Amino acid sequence: MPWKESCVMNERIKFLGEYLKQDQSLSALCRKFEISRKTGYKWVHRYVLDGPVGLFDQSRAPRHHPEAVSEDVVERILRLREQKPRRGPRKLRAWLVEHEPETVWPSISTFGRILARHGKVLLRVSRRRTPPYTRPFQKSTSPNAVWCADFKGWFRTGDGQRCEPLTVTDSFSRYLLACRILPRTTQRCVRDVFEGLFRTYGLPWAIRTDNGTPFAGRAIGGVSRLSVWWIKLGILPERIDPGCPQQNGRHERFHRTLKDETASPPKASLIDQQQAFDCFLREYNEDRHHESLGDVQPGKVYKKSNRPYPSRMLEIVYPDHMIIRKVRPSGQIWWRGNELYISETLVGEPVAFEQIEDELYQLYYGPIKLAIYDERKKKLIKPKITRRKQH
Repeated sequence: MPWKESCVMNERIKFLGEYLKQDQSLSALCRKFEISRKTGYKWVHRYVLDGPVGLFDQSRAPRHHPEAVSEDVVERILRLREQKPRRGPRKLRAWLVEHEPETVWPSISTFGRILARHGKVLLRVSRRRTPPYTRPFQKSTSPNAVWCADFKGWFRTGDGQRCEPLTVTDSFSRYLLACRILPRTTQRCVRDVFEGLFRTYGLPWAIRTDNGTPFAGRAIGGVSRLSVWWIKLGILPERIDPGCPQQNGRHERFHRTLKDETASPPKASLIDQQQAFDCFLREYNEDRHHESLGDVQPGKVYKKSNRPYPSRMLEIVYPDHMIIRKVRPSGQIWWRGNELYISETLVGEPVAFEQIEDELYQLYYGPIKLAIYDERKKKLIKPKITRRKQH
C-alpha cells in the first residue's frame, strides 16, 4: 500500500475543515494535527479575516524600516546623478556630504543600490587585469615633486578641425594645471604653455613625459631643446620607457576621464572645445572628489611651488673631478686633440666627462647620462638614459 503524501497547505485546509464542523475543541484539534494552540489560533484568525487566501504563507519582512532611506533623499541622489552623470556613488556622496552636511546621507553601498534600482548604473564588460607597474610613482610624495605632461590623442571637432590638447597635471595632488589646444605641437608652442605655468605655479622638481616630440629628440641622450630648457631651470626630465604608458598611468587614466567629460561627442569647433576644457578644469580641480586623496578635491591638496620662475637660466654645475667641455656651434667638442661630435641641440652648453674605467668615460649633460665614450675606439656608446647619482 503506497504512503499517503500531504503538503502543508492540505493540512491547513483539513484543520480548518475540522474546526468548522465544531465537533472538537480547538485544543483537541491542535493535538490531533500536532501544532501548538498559538499556531491553531493564528490560522483560524487569518481564515476569518481573509478566507482561504489567508492560509498562504506571508512575507516575514518587517513592514516598517526605521533606517530606510527617505524618498526625499533618494530623489536628491537621483537629481544630482542627472546633473553629474559620470560620477559614481563615492563621488556623489562626497559632494553631497560637503555641500549639504545637515542631511544624514546613507553609505556608499546604499548609494550604489539606489542608482542600480533606478537604472542609473552602466554595466561594464569585465576585462582581464594585470598587476600595475608603479615604479615611476615613488617620487610623487608632495605637490610639485613631479608634473606629468602629454598630448591627448587627437580627434576632430564638428567642423573638421584637428584637436590635440596638451595636458599637464601634478602627479601627487592630481591637480590639472593646463588643458590647452595648441595650433601646433612644436617646441615653441609647448614652451609658451610651460612658461605660463612656471610663472603662475612655480617650478616642479621633475616633469614626466613620453618619448615623443617635443619632449624628446633624436639627439644624443634623447635630449630636445625643450628638455635642455627644463634642465637649465633645475627641472629633471623623466621619460617613460617606449611603449609603456602604464608608467605614467595616472595621467593616462585622466585622459579617459577628460574624453568622457568633454569630447564624447566632440564640440562643434575648437573654440567650443576649449571652453569645454576650461569648464572641466575648474570642475576637476575644485568640485570633483578624488578617492585616493581621501575624497577631497585636488584644489584642496595642491600648493604652489616655493621655487619661483627665475629671471635668468641657472648655470650647469658639475663636481670638481669631472672634465668639462663646451659644445661648439658645429655641435662638436675638442677632446684630447680630437673633434668629437655631440649634438647641435647642445650648442653653447657645457657637457662633462667622468672616468668610470680605463679609457672609458661617462658623458653627462646636467643630471642626464648622454653616452659612454670609448677612448680606444674613439666612439660614443649610447646607453639607456638614467639619472646621474648625486655627488
